[in-house]
Amino acid sequence: MTGHKILIVEDEAIVALHEEENLKNMGYTVAGKASSGEEAIRKAEETKPDLVLMDIVLKGEMDGIEAAGQIHTRFNIPVVYVTAYGDEKTLQRAKLTEPFGYILKPFKERDLHVAIGIALYKHEMESKLKEMEQWFAATLKSIGNAVVTTDTEGRITFMNYAAEKISKWSREDAVGKSITDVIKIIGSEKQTLQRQHLEQIIKDGIIINLPRDYVTFINKEGDEIPIGGCAAPIRDDRGDITGIVMVFSNFPERKQD
Repeated sequence: MTGHKILIVEDEAIVALHEEENLKNMGYTVAGKASSGEEAIRKAEETKPDLVLMDIVLKGEMDGIEAAGQIHTRFNIPVVYVTAYGDEKTLQRAKLTEPFGYILKPFKERDLHVAIGIALYKHEMESKLKEMEQWFAATLKSIGNAVVTTDTEGRITFMNYAAEKISKWSREDAVGKSITDVIKIIGSEKQTLQRQHLEQIIKDGIIINLPRDYVTFINKEGDEIPIGGCAAPIRDDRGDITGIVMVFSNFPERKQD
């Protein structure tokens, strides 16, 4: 037994009964049945199914695509379309709701079984990834070091709270801007961190250290703050460089010239 609950949305009673029998044969629990888009949304909220099997042509003013969009957005429940409509216009509309599967009628029980299994697995993996991303983002926001990331063009993609506090830039204003416009760093000989240094990180994959004994950060208000840290490449799981991460802290105990 899988233990997963599935909501059937189908306006033809015979077809809905056939789908219910198939689901029970596969070990799934039928959370309920609905014949209209409005009813589907209401039952999705009430029963909290693990997945929705959605026909497109339904009773009432709301079709299955509109209902699926609301169910996915409001409740984060995966939807698999089960429909006789496979024309390009319908497919394009359905794609906008980010479905987890699309089965054309008539279908075999195995086709349904495979589509549901893949949809449930994909949704589980996406949920875990989202949780990890939220945890990672929360961690970056809460650590004491300032963290700034960019894409390969040097445009800021993320800035944590510590970086906002030091730079006096809000994350909303900084994201999308060139890092050299927001993060202004000079050395003891007044040498600034230039775009060519960032390009060198991207091109060669090197790490640039920002020694705390002579690096100064100039924030948005013109304050000079002694810092230390480094700038390094960000790599994806294939080893390709996708951007830069800069990590630094201020060192108020250092005497400024």
